[in-house]
Amino acid sequence: MVLRPLPVPWVYDTNLTPLASLRSSTGWQVVGEFLLLAPLGVLLPLAGGRLRAPWLPSFLRTTGASALLATGLEFLSSWTPGHVLNVDHILLAVIGVAITHLALVPGLRRLLRDRRPRVRMPVPASGAAPAPKVTTLVGPPVARARAYAEPTPPTR
Repeated sequence: MVLRPLPVPWVYDTNLTPLASLRSSTGWQVVGEFLLLAPLGVLLPLAGGRLRAPWLPSFLRTTGASALLATGLEFLSSWTPGHVLNVDHILLAVIGVAITHLALVPGLRRLLRDRRPRVRMPVPASGAAPAPKVTTLVGPPVARARAYAEPTPPTR
């Protein structure tokens, strides 16, 4: 397997040891790796539109898909000169997606479920049950006013 295109002395070897490169990284680099794919933690579960999905299968699907995507992106970026495969980039991106999913998705699903309009029947003042409304068409439908102007006929 080729992990870098050219063997050059100024490029580090590939890092296949989990969390080994964190000692040489700054805090901002680690935060950037966490936030790289973090929006997928919200976008992937809500893309299907299922508001009543159980949290564990949703979490596993989201983290699995993000792990595949992060691995593919890291492998493709290792073909560019100067960038080598680093397993820490994959791990931190997936951890960022997992934290985002666990922190935001249950609350967003609850919020979206509660925002659905509810049908409320008005209660009459006398306490009797409301009579159902029945609509019937007696005559031909009335033409409504158009919101746009009628085209003018061409003049000769």
